[in-house]
Amino acid sequence: MFKKILIANRGEIACRVIKTAKKMGIQTVAVYSDADKDALHVEMADEAVNIGPAASAQSYLVMENILKAIKDTGAEAVHPGYGFLSENPKFAEALEAAGVAFIGPNVKAIEVMGDKIASKKFANEAKVNTVPGHMGLIKDSDEAIRIANDIGYPVMIKASAGGGGKGMRIAESESDVAEGFQSAVNEAINSFGDDRIFIEKFITEPRHIEIQVMADKHGNTIYVGERECSIQRRNQKVIEEAPSPFLDEATRKMMGEQSVALAAAVDYESAGTVEFIVDKDRNFYFLEMNTRLQVEHPVTELITGIDLVEQMIRVAAGEKLSIAQDDVKLTGWAMESRIYAEDPYRNFLPSTGRLVRYQPPEERVENGVTVRNDTGVYEGGEISIFYDPMIAKLCTHADTREEAVDAMSDALDTFYIEGIQHNIPFLGAIMEHERFRSGNITTGFIAEEYPDGFEGVAVDDGRAEMLAVVAVFLNEIHAARATMISGQLSGRGRELPEDWVVSLDDEIAIPVRAFEGPEGLDVSILDAEGEVVSSHTVESDWCPGDTVFTGEVDGKNVVVQTLRAKGLQGYNLGYRGSLVNAAVRTERGYELSKLMPEKIEPDTSNLLLCPMPGLVVSIHVEVGQSVQAGETLAVVEAMKMENILRAERDGVISVVNAEAGDSLAVDAIILEFE
Repeated sequence: MFKKILIANRGEIACRVIKTAKKMGIQTVAVYSDADKDALHVEMADEAVNIGPAASAQSYLVMENILKAIKDTGAEAVHPGYGFLSENPKFAEALEAAGVAFIGPNVKAIEVMGDKIASKKFANEAKVNTVPGHMGLIKDSDEAIRIANDIGYPVMIKASAGGGGKGMRIAESESDVAEGFQSAVNEAINSFGDDRIFIEKFITEPRHIEIQVMADKHGNTIYVGERECSIQRRNQKVIEEAPSPFLDEATRKMMGEQSVALAAAVDYESAGTVEFIVDKDRNFYFLEMNTRLQVEHPVTELITGIDLVEQMIRVAAGEKLSIAQDDVKLTGWAMESRIYAEDPYRNFLPSTGRLVRYQPPEERVENGVTVRNDTGVYEGGEISIFYDPMIAKLCTHADTREEAVDAMSDALDTFYIEGIQHNIPFLGAIMEHERFRSGNITTGFIAEEYPDGFEGVAVDDGRAEMLAVVAVFLNEIHAARATMISGQLSGRGRELPEDWVVSLDDEIAIPVRAFEGPEGLDVSILDAEGEVVSSHTVESDWCPGDTVFTGEVDGKNVVVQTLRAKGLQGYNLGYRGSLVNAAVRTERGYELSKLMPEKIEPDTSNLLLCPMPGLVVSIHVEVGQSVQAGETLAVVEAMKMENILRAERDGVISVVNAEAGDSLAVDAIILEFE
């Protein structure tokens, strides 16, 4: 077995590999860029080596720097994680030439299956069903349009060396192809250093289901169940689960055996994933094979009990698989939510900055539920513009899908982040969505259910009452403490009023009456005449300063994120996709609050503001130019993704304040209209 391995990656996957290596008694070496000098994976590893500037093209993608780090530290093997150099055959060849083990497949498998175009051709020759498409390279957008017209719309434009949603576009028309082709090329170059693009038919109502395979160097290959990865946004997976709620045992077996046959045909070794598109009739088509560990591998580990990273390391060391196909048992259900640094209320724009607070749920196994959090960040750390926006992968496992979803809802409500925007409210909303809970999902789920973007979950009457009751409880704790602080209020131990008005976002006003009962705080909801409509009891050990309320309302466990509102009376409450401000006032205070003038937001309709911190890729207009609504004005890159900024109305450009190469802060003025 190896004594020391180097992890040629960063973030949560580097931390994940380090954990297993430590469990196996193997020393680890981390590599890091200038931007990652204080990163968690650097702290966790036994050694760490700087490999260059912040940009991945100058650090994590530079083979020479990593090879030097291997030589300097005496590492015997390299785990590449995913992304970066994980599917680069030249890297595997260089390691082989240096006498260093690659914890991954052989060069042949990487070359054949790691390249999407080559893998499609190989799969066709192996009699594997593939999605119709153009397998050759495409030189420009004109050729792309001709090919797309021949295939028939809609089509998928995809980077040959792509992954993680980078370099991928769905095109419904010639204009979409013309625009999407160049953006896909640019993203492919920036993310993978490879500008090759291919086009295939986009299957409607598809599910994205993948098979995990594991193989050793002795000819043994098994499949380790499947993962449902259909909840995607812009072709980027958001939520994964195992097993799939759609497959039956017969289809699972066929997909698994086909995946094993495909892997065996290229003498595959190590962990790999065969991805399929599955239609509504359970017909499945080979999509691609990822010759590496997948981001979503934890859900497979949770339902099988197999540490895939450990198996990869043992296979690379020459050991035989200790697991036969009959040994693989799928137990229970696992969910994974990808926590991203992005603002779901602003079309998921990337968010960067410092993690002022980072308080994930406690990892635990309790009452048949497992909570696992794979992360590469820490409180006080910084989310950079240079890398993928993933903060963590939150996973839950339980006996049934419903229990796993419920556990995920609670875990998301317990996950507290402050300092940057994040997608936890959006993930919580999906967990509560009736269609998701039914398992009736496709890769179009997000686009279909949130066609106008995410605006939060509407607060119905039942949820409004519950949040009002929690807000009153928080207010009672704060107010009681305030009466005991000398100088804050006249007298000490002053009695609090019983009647209050809770206003949610200043739109819903709920009169309440609160008093201490024998089992907690009793809160009654009142009507306009002061008559009791309903009564509730709240119990919790919540204290001021706690970011999460955990307690019982009428005997039911409730988890609500809480933050004292700045400049307002009340609290910002987050609960399963809803985010509201709950102001608790006396009856007189509420009457006076209605007299306060509304703050008028400044008019920015004549400005194009940078929606996120990022790098200007291009400016498409000039001073004096007339533009129409929908026309491209600029392209800004953030976290390896290009964002096209379009005109919201017709107008004439009067001022251009930015140029290609500029680094802009959020809300920086890019240009102005007359």
